[in-house]
Amino acid sequence: MNVFEVRGGNRLKGEIHPQGAKNEALQIICAVLLTPEEVTINNIPDILDVNLLIELLAEMNVEVNRVDRSTCIFRAKDVNIDYLHSEAFRKKSGKLRGSVMLAGAMLARYKKAFIPKPGGDQIGRRRLDTHVIGFEKFGININHNEEDGFFHLSAKELKGTYMLLDEPSVTGTANVVMAATMATGTTTIYNAACEPYLQQLCKMLNRMGAKISGIGSNLLTIEGVDYLSGTQHRILPDMIEVGSFIGLAAMTQSDILIKNVSVPDLGVIPNRFEQLGINLQIKGDDIHIPTQESYTIQKYFDGGVLTIYDHPWPGFTPDLLSIVLVTAIQAHGSVLIHQKMFESRLFFVDKLIDMGAQIILCDPHRAVVIGLGRERKLRGITMSSPDIRAGVALLIAALSAEGQSTIQNIEQIDRGYQQIDTRLQALGADIKRSQK
Repeated sequence: MNVFEVRGGNRLKGEIHPQGAKNEALQIICAVLLTPEEVTINNIPDILDVNLLIELLAEMNVEVNRVDRSTCIFRAKDVNIDYLHSEAFRKKSGKLRGSVMLAGAMLARYKKAFIPKPGGDQIGRRRLDTHVIGFEKFGININHNEEDGFFHLSAKELKGTYMLLDEPSVTGTANVVMAATMATGTTTIYNAACEPYLQQLCKMLNRMGAKISGIGSNLLTIEGVDYLSGTQHRILPDMIEVGSFIGLAAMTQSDILIKNVSVPDLGVIPNRFEQLGINLQIKGDDIHIPTQESYTIQKYFDGGVLTIYDHPWPGFTPDLLSIVLVTAIQAHGSVLIHQKMFESRLFFVDKLIDMGAQIILCDPHRAVVIGLGRERKLRGITMSSPDIRAGVALLIAALSAEGQSTIQNIEQIDRGYQQIDTRLQALGADIKRSQK
């Protein structure tokens, strides 16, 4: 078992570059199935989840030329559709929830797809209803086979339609957008997700020959086309990494410059950390977090306790609530963290409490953090990473703590963060990867 051994207390200093966005990469890589021509993708994050998806495509007989760890050329000329119905695919895709987005591209081009039970980390129940209902609107037949455990999807043709999504699911929207690109007629998608990742997907599809309008809004109109061609695409910097590094700098009283963050695509992320009292200096496309001896959580105008909650874009991403929660531990003041979307994502706070944090877990969705104001440090402990984002939150806590911490199950962290130990070592962090 791989673990991180962390000795906290070091103040970090230097520059760090965020990796390519994981959530965008999973959508974009699925979209290469829409064309038999070459698609070149740059700034691919070299992380477990993305590498697993690339392996899946290679096993589907997609030509994959890994120019380097961040650049890939794909050519889906002769796709093996039957592989998607194999036990090998079910086992491998069961480790990766993002594999569900292969279905939209396969339905658009081949009118046939299979969806096994989706995988991913254990952060709560994540339904497939948005995907399934959207596909049914195109006239796709969907049957669940109890014997093989797959959803079987097929249609003679996909017919453009109007759909009102039951929730603005990012992966659900991506799936139906890909399916709509080659449907007959016009598709209108209302209550669509409009995250930058989804915008990036739509822009790439348009360069391939799709006709998508309304990009950046929750109302997308897609005129179906007969053929999509190859293209080149560059993935945005990962906004979750950017937020993680902001929280890391604040908790460890460090001086960190985060380079090339694509500021316009960060939305409210800088504002939420500023509400915690963190001094952010935006310089061009970089964010500088200077050393702060202390930071104070803002209150509402009427003196009420601040609440930070997740909400679909342009609201605050749920992927950063774990980071905000851990960052608030050493602030002056209190904050209520309300995790609306996933009912298991706050269950790592018991480990923070063991480290000395003052946190009240109200229910599966809400936690109150009472800041320590640096009156005392957290203490190092042995703990396990339950999911990607909680794992990095625990890592931040360990780097700020007194003494040594051991973090187990770091494969969860590796699924979302590229060589995080090596990159933090370059800033002066005392962290090493070992086997136990």
